Amino acid sequence: MRHYVANRAIDAALTVWLVLTLVFFAMRVLPGDPAIAALGDQATSDQLDAFRALMGLNDPLGVQYLRFLWEMLRLDFGQSFRTTEPIGGLLAAALPFTLELATAALLVGAVIGVPAGVVAATQRGKAADYVARVLSLIGLCMPEFYLGALLLIVFALRLDLFPIMGGGGAPLDRLHHLVLPALTLGLVMAAFTARLTRSSLLEVLKRDFIRTARATGIAERSVIWHSALRNALIPVVTGFGLYILTMLSGSISIELVFARPGLGTMLVSGILARDYPVVQAGLVVFAFFVVAVNLAMDLLYAAIDPRIRSGNA
Repeated sequence: MRHYVANRAIDAALTVWLVLTLVFFAMRVLPGDPAIAALGDQATSDQLDAFRALMGLNDPLGVQYLRFLWEMLRLDFGQSFRTTEPIGGLLAAALPFTLELATAALLVGAVIGVPAGVVAATQRGKAADYVARVLSLIGLCMPEFYLGALLLIVFALRLDLFPIMGGGGAPLDRLHHLVLPALTLGLVMAAFTARLTRSSLLEVLKRDFIRTARATGIAERSVIWHSALRNALIPVVTGFGLYILTMLSGSISIELVFARPGLGTMLVSGILARDYPVVQAGLVVFAFFVVAVNLAMDLLYAAIDPRIRSGNA
């Protein structure tokens, strides 16, 4: 198990380095001058030159790259070109809103999706199966931003049950602001999870050990929820991991729809302002979560199936 974990950790570290490198050079090929974006079109040449020198933009690209890597290793994200605020403070303010959204959406997707998939599989060909399949297909076909706009129009503008925008302040207020964005991402994830759970569980239910368990008189509920579902979890966990990555990117559009002060909003604002440090920091944090999710999924596979960590599967 230690060898397996060490290999996955090395893979994760190499992935982070590659992402950091890609982020750095991608920012340098974007059109526009960050000095002009920060100081405005009315800035003089001397002011622009002084700004570039202060921010290290005149240094050779290799020097900037090595300095960037060293700062990332120290978790020093620098300061915003536009506002001169420390980016660590901007991240500390924005990240909790994004993590709240992702966690709540994940819970919604799991709590709704897995039971719906189990019901659809155990009621195959019946009304419950058709309803679950149709609803999940609708959820998969509907873009997150469109669903978010619909929920916003119906429940915020028409019924006035939830706030239109923002992230809230006090805990209950934040929860109130979180409901519609979390439902938007969570319902789409639930649709994906339900279909995946159904197909995986139907495959497991055909196996010999399930027929043997039923023949020995074990209660059907125990056969489904303990024997069959446990063996159907690996494809579901795989899909969960993949969809979490999709959900992280989808959270950007949802934060824009609901005007949440999260990481996605900060990232888009930085891109529009050519604010290199803000964009780099936002992309690095997103990349860290992607790598962390992949690593967590690998370790979870090994915990579920011992053959994976032993190298036999």
